[in-house]
Amino acid sequence: MKVLIISDAQSVHTQRWVSSLSEKGVEVVLYSIKPFLDDFYSSRGIKCHFFDLFSYKRDGSGIVGAVKRHFQAVRHLKKVLRDVKPDILHAHYVTSYSLIAAMSGFHPLIVSLWGSDIYIFPRQLKVNKFIVKYTLRKADKILSTSHVMAKEAAKYTRKKIDITPFGVDTELFHRSVPPPRDKFVIGSVKTLSYKYGTEYLIRAFKEVCDNNPKLNCCLELVGKGPDERKLKHLADQLGISDKVIFAGYIRNDILPRIFDRFSIACYMSLSESFGVSAIEAMACNCPVVTSDADGFTEVVENGVTGIIVPRCDYHAAARAIQTFIDDPSKIVTMGVAGRERVAGLYQWSDNVDTMISMYKSVL
Repeated sequence: MKVLIISDAQSVHTQRWVSSLSEKGVEVVLYSIKPFLDDFYSSRGIKCHFFDLFSYKRDGSGIVGAVKRHFQAVRHLKKVLRDVKPDILHAHYVTSYSLIAAMSGFHPLIVSLWGSDIYIFPRQLKVNKFIVKYTLRKADKILSTSHVMAKEAAKYTRKKIDITPFGVDTELFHRSVPPPRDKFVIGSVKTLSYKYGTEYLIRAFKEVCDNNPKLNCCLELVGKGPDERKLKHLADQLGISDKVIFAGYIRNDILPRIFDRFSIACYMSLSESFGVSAIEAMACNCPVVTSDADGFTEVVENGVTGIIVPRCDYHAAARAIQTFIDDPSKIVTMGVAGRERVAGLYQWSDNVDTMISMYKSVL
């Protein structure tokens, strides 16, 4: 079975899907509309094709340039399809990636929804809504990582949407040492941008510090992003910059050892389609405090594997965090429950097998 996957080569999610499918015996070829200079794929024997679609943003050619560049991408993709001769074309992300796949006219076409492409993209412009509807209409099979996102996508199509969770490798993601006893560490692994609500996490941490003046605690933020400077300024304004650690980008395979340092993990996202960050934490026996963004409500069992609070409500987040400070035994009990939930529902090898079964079904 040969599958041509259209996705962002730079994304760790793409890297996980492509490499894991290849390891399972699927002949995968990757097509990316963003250049990628790393040797991640070549070192694994995976062939790649690249087209710099977004060059029109750099040369300032505007809408005309965007339209022209998309048609050029379609012609380039058609040539690649003739050369590769795949059995299946699988497009990830219902924006330009899936649009050029749909315009190529190739079948069978599978389209995977990721999150912002369904929750945000179609609401930004009327043409975006048209793109989503057009792409889903052309798809032979539509996949979603969560049931809640499938429900959102149903606003744009009447077709059946199958669920293909994006879980974790529980052999890699596990806690290797007990939770810290001499320090209470709140951790977060997220891109530092507005939609992930890190501002509210910092404000909640400020309340925690004020309510527990003798507590040895810190907030560790793992990740980079456009709001990093703004968030550092906020921590400074609140007088807690000495307790907020900006750890920067950490490779996915190293993250389990980062979770070892956390007492709990906290995610205050304004929008979340699945909640893989929470799953990674739970796989490492790390209980979570999350917002009630859709993806989190599906993967976190409130009061069992973590605590769910209203979006933007940092007062509620602070109270939830206080629960673990007042009763440290909950760190252990909820951590164990989280690990069990992930092992039962979101084991990565099972998720990859599910994807392969979807491929077989369209053939």
